[in-house]
Amino acid sequence: MNTQTSTPQIDNRLELAKRLAIEAGKGTLEFFQSADLAVESKSDDSPVTVADKNAEQFIRSQLASHFPDDGIIGEEFGESAGTSGYRWIVDPIDGTKSFISGVPLYGTLIGVEHEGKSLIGVIYIPCLDECVYAAKGQGAWYVQGDKAPVRAQVSDCKTLKQGLFVTSQVSTFAARNASAAFGRLEESAYITRTWGDCYGYLLVATGRAAAMVDPMMSVWDAAALQPIMEEAGGTFTDWSGKPTIFSGEGIGTNGHVLEEVLAICQDYPALS
Repeated sequence: MNTQTSTPQIDNRLELAKRLAIEAGKGTLEFFQSADLAVESKSDDSPVTVADKNAEQFIRSQLASHFPDDGIIGEEFGESAGTSGYRWIVDPIDGTKSFISGVPLYGTLIGVEHEGKSLIGVIYIPCLDECVYAAKGQGAWYVQGDKAPVRAQVSDCKTLKQGLFVTSQVSTFAARNASAAFGRLEESAYITRTWGDCYGYLLVATGRAAAMVDPMMSVWDAAALQPIMEEAGGTFTDWSGKPTIFSGEGIGTNGHVLEEVLAICQDYPALS
């Protein structure tokens, strides 16, 4: 576990991040499995709904009130610069296609970085009322419903052959000419499932999966994940093994299987 002294600057932001992720996430339930949910296509052809927009607007309004000098970048409304050195990175619905399809394995992600380093992360799964959160040096914690928080800890699974491998969408491997990587990961794992998006990383952080691999992701998909994975005793890296949220790809592991996963993924560099 990385060490960092608890400070009001970190603690206050962590508490707010937890509250906003849960409140914004619960707000999406109003629209979940709605028969008349309108779906729009963004410029990159990815979908967005009123639930995504409302959740991010709520988070932004709260941040403007509590930390007006902090920057923010969100999937739906872009970036607003700040002056404090802190930046909030928000994905109001991570797994919008799952949300639209009525699948409950979507989540709300909030990360906080300071001077380029991701310090705070929260994953909240509204339909399951599960939350995992972390701040650097303070451990990762898992909460289910009204139960008391317990330490989130990755599994002790030593090889993929003993564990669960998860991803978000198999076709994204093909999009970077890495279909063979998926095949090799699936062949190596005890079991493979596409319980992906942020829920997959929650599974790794709480010891239920050994590895989660994303061939493509945005910074708002990644920012909350790194502190959670590392504080739970695992790893979050890009496909070359670099611990970063900025590479446009991600691998989350329990640490034990990282080299095994990298041995496969390093053969398939990202497309320029």
